[in-house]
Amino acid sequence: MDRPATTTGSRPTATPQSAYRFERFTTALLIDDMFFRADAPGAGDPVPAFDLPTLDGGRFRSDDLGPLPVLMIFGSRTCPVTESAAPILRALHAEFAGQVRFVLVNTREAHPGDVFTQPRTTPEKWAHAQELRTHHGFTFEVAVDDIDGDLHRAMTPKPNSAYLLSPTGVIVYRAHWANDERGLRSALTRALAGQPPVRGASRAMVRPLLRAVGHLPGVVAFAGRGVERDVWRAAAPLAVLGRLSRLFRGLPADHRGPAAAGLLLIIVAVVGGLLLR
Repeated sequence: MDRPATTTGSRPTATPQSAYRFERFTTALLIDDMFFRADAPGAGDPVPAFDLPTLDGGRFRSDDLGPLPVLMIFGSRTCPVTESAAPILRALHAEFAGQVRFVLVNTREAHPGDVFTQPRTTPEKWAHAQELRTHHGFTFEVAVDDIDGDLHRAMTPKPNSAYLLSPTGVIVYRAHWANDERGLRSALTRALAGQPPVRGASRAMVRPLLRAVGHLPGVVAFAGRGVERDVWRAAAPLAVLGRLSRLFRGLPADHRGPAAAGLLLIIVAVVGGLLLR
């Protein structure tokens, strides 16, 4: 195995090592996932220094990104948003291959379960990264953050954020969710044309989350039923939408969440109408 990942520079205090490798998803984690801290690295900031191994035996280094812009994505095998982002990332890679370097950084598991648990050792995390690549059929680089997620924490850990970096390591664009296809494509296209992005960060929030909801049952089936239990405890509305999304198995997974949300609104309206009679 390659020598382990290293990250230098400041260490965030909001997500210490002891809390990073959590066993169960909680409401506090959900809330933290929804917002970037005011001091989180964003457009115009240099990316924190790092040196990570890749599954193919290479290195992903902040001081040697190469001659091309870099799209750096964070993700894990048990992240529903990563599930919904994977086809988008494969399509973008096919479109921009040779012009942009794509690197997915494997992080902690977003929803560790009873079967696919949070990795506790470097070999386990390496195996999780391999499972992630195989599952999604990624042909671009997959790097492995260290067991305590130094790079992920330095960027303020979000389960599936993405960053467009200049060849010199300056952040050009930040997407909260990597399934924001419109935002990422626009940023990539403008960067290759020598133009700054329309804005330095994606504003998409509700649509990416609804797109991911339909993938939650698949994550539960893979990682273990403890995942659904944790989501019920941490975010009951998301758990309800996940359950309702199963009713729309005839639809593509990305469309099941919005359909479930529409059904839930109808149910609430009907019940509300009955109660007001």
